[in-house]
Amino acid sequence: MEAWRCVRRGYGRCVVGRGRYPMLPHHQKSLGRDWTTPWENLQRCCWNRHISSCMRTPFQYWNWRPDNLSQTSLIHLSSYIMNSEGDEPSSKRRKHQGTIQRHWEYICNHNKDKTKILGDQNVDPTCEDSDNKFDFSVMSYNILSQDLLEDNSHLYRHCRRPVLHWSFRFPNILKEIKHFDADVLCLQEVQEDHYGAEIRPSLESLGYHCEYKMRTGRKPDGCAICFKHSKFALLSVNPVEFYRRDVPLLDRDNVGLVLLLQPKIPSAASPVICVANTHLLYNPRRGDIKLTQLAMLLAEISSVAHQKDGSFCPIVMCGDFNSVPGSPLYSFIKEGKLNYEGLAIGKVSGQEQSSRGQRILSIPIWPPNLGISQNCVYEVQQLPKVEKTDSDLTQTELDKTEVLVTAEKLSSNLQHHFSLSSVYSHYFPDTGIPEVTTCHSRSAITVDYIFYSAEKEDVAEQPGSEVALVGGLKLLARLSLLTEQDLWTVNGLPNENNSSDHLPLLAKFRLEL
Repeated sequence: MEAWRCVRRGYGRCVVGRGRYPMLPHHQKSLGRDWTTPWENLQRCCWNRHISSCMRTPFQYWNWRPDNLSQTSLIHLSSYIMNSEGDEPSSKRRKHQGTIQRHWEYICNHNKDKTKILGDQNVDPTCEDSDNKFDFSVMSYNILSQDLLEDNSHLYRHCRRPVLHWSFRFPNILKEIKHFDADVLCLQEVQEDHYGAEIRPSLESLGYHCEYKMRTGRKPDGCAICFKHSKFALLSVNPVEFYRRDVPLLDRDNVGLVLLLQPKIPSAASPVICVANTHLLYNPRRGDIKLTQLAMLLAEISSVAHQKDGSFCPIVMCGDFNSVPGSPLYSFIKEGKLNYEGLAIGKVSGQEQSSRGQRILSIPIWPPNLGISQNCVYEVQQLPKVEKTDSDLTQTELDKTEVLVTAEKLSSNLQHHFSLSSVYSHYFPDTGIPEVTTCHSRSAITVDYIFYSAEKEDVAEQPGSEVALVGGLKLLARLSLLTEQDLWTVNGLPNENNSSDHLPLLAKFRLEL
């Protein structure tokens, strides 16, 4: 058999033996990472169909490493290219075998200036002992609603059909939950009929108490927070609906859920923990809605977590925020402030690379009748403290009052009162390669997070090296994430062993008593 020869002519033609097949023009979209496949697999695939349908891509994207093209040789392609037939990644037509390996990264804080990541091993014995401390674990997991999967089937054309059936996926998801055995679960895209029939009964049999908030409108899914009733007592349940009939901006059906939990520990003054879960709007071009939804969630957290002395109890905020690390929305969560003056509406979440043709965020973003201040707290309607009655106020005084209120409302500065840090660093410290939390035919990025109450620290210079210290909470460990290339070695997500298009995030915390 003759060796493969590839030439570049316009879109190029691929020559296999003496047969020529045109490389058809198509809209290209790269998914980013290199891959290799055994020569015999590629041969078996292409012998039964035109090579053009197997690898229809311009040759400037190809990086051949022919070596000796024998039955044991590998074909190396430099990137994932989207196929013209339904935008399916042509490089992922063949089934990949194997499982992805994730490990616990244990973290030991010896002092504020030195944090040690111990890797996949037990906690360093030099760390503080656990006397007078309460340890607990949290999982955040977008489990992929079956209805949403079927409505967006173009995202999963790289998958074998059997792995997409709910009857196959749910046992895998439940297996993951059982394996990691987290004390608190924050689940997104929990389909209502599946929740009632399978998810809730299964989790209750594992010792969880479950609270659920379905999306408004006719949306079939929602958010759930489940916790081990052997470890926590439920103090309050606070659902948040982001749809507001009286606010035209808020016409989307996303929701949040905020619980106040009390650890079951023998302590005279047992502290409490606020756990929040949400799934913000996806639409990359509606950053105004995303920021407003976030502000509503933060206002509810502020109300629930506020303590009598004016401080806030420890907070864990999980979810699919549909925003990437470093975006204005992400930075606002971590830094507690955002000046959005001149910010393009599509740049808020970082999902849009170009802001061309996009309008600028209005000032203020949401109207006053929402009842939430620029500090992301519920506004208390207070009458002006004046000795005169309203009838005694002159028109000039009324005008001055109106001007002052208007000036305050026109501020482009958002703030919140919490000191939050991300459990994950979003980059691998040795390589700087991004971590990903979701991976399907169109993208592989980070949009899922676990944020928690933390002390402010100087941000580390090297990406991936930041590990925050916390006040009431101490981060003990996190389950490692993966790169895009790692995930495509098992055919992306979902696959035979991982049944969502998102990875579960896990963290272990210590609550100081």
